[in-house]
Amino acid sequence: MRVLVVGASGVIGSRLVPQLTERGHQVTGTSRSAAKAGYLGSLGAEPVVLDVLDPDAVRAVVATARPDAIIYQATALAGISFSRTMDRAFGPTSRLRTAGTDILLAAAREQGVPKFIAQSFAPFRYAHAGGPVKDENDPLIADPPASARQMVGAMAHLDEAVTAAGGIALRYGGFYGDQDNAMVKAIRKRQFPLIGDGGGIMSFIHLDDAAAATVLALDANGPAIYNITDDEPAPMRDWLPALAAAVGAKRPFRVPAWLAGLLMGEVLTLMSQARGASNAKARKELGWTLRYPTWRSGFPAAYGR
Repeated sequence: MRVLVVGASGVIGSRLVPQLTERGHQVTGTSRSAAKAGYLGSLGAEPVVLDVLDPDAVRAVVATARPDAIIYQATALAGISFSRTMDRAFGPTSRLRTAGTDILLAAAREQGVPKFIAQSFAPFRYAHAGGPVKDENDPLIADPPASARQMVGAMAHLDEAVTAAGGIALRYGGFYGDQDNAMVKAIRKRQFPLIGDGGGIMSFIHLDDAAAATVLALDANGPAIYNITDDEPAPMRDWLPALAAAVGAKRPFRVPAWLAGLLMGEVLTLMSQARGASNAKARKELGWTLRYPTWRSGFPAAYGR
């Protein structure tokens, strides 16, 4: 296929492009910076500079590339600093998930692009009721904290807009595998504490496995939503000490839930009551086999010394 990867220089895109070219696909890759053209070329993509929030530029790129599929991976998470107000920290990415998605879908519709795949997110979104692990049919949080409402709403907008257009939304787990990971940096500095009893469930995915699932999604029929996560959703009390050990950090501090609530505000509930995400549908329907089925083997492989 001719595949247009929007956001090709990011942590997923940089792993996705080589996997696509290895499968024989012809890839056009976009980035916001002309300085990354050489890097994208070395990965095997035809590089293009694109601001996905510019409708005219997007239409021109899609018309020129004439893709059989568009894979939307653009985010603005590099160098992000977390705060009590998640909407502020994730604001630029939320705009890409709302306005950017709409602009790119409109261009795809104009050019008759038959396949559209987009990056979504699984952790912290499933309703805090019932069992600890949820599938794609389970309800999402209906009333998120006020300081995270735009962030959660942007993810929902992407899921709904993409599937309404017949596309596929991939709800990735928490990414790991890149050496510039903000969470890993915080853990090395002992700035990422274990909160309360550490009962909130997290679902992870190694970046290489996320890219592999994305390539397989090109052969799937939409509309569809898939959780792209590993086999072992786990509470913070299990995975956080393991990640600290893998990166050579001291054991994380433990912070009482009441104190964390003062520091983090109401967004604490998103973490402390989070449910995990099942990957059963993706494994079955995409024929996906994980290189790192669990973070227990993936963390040491990615960060072990």
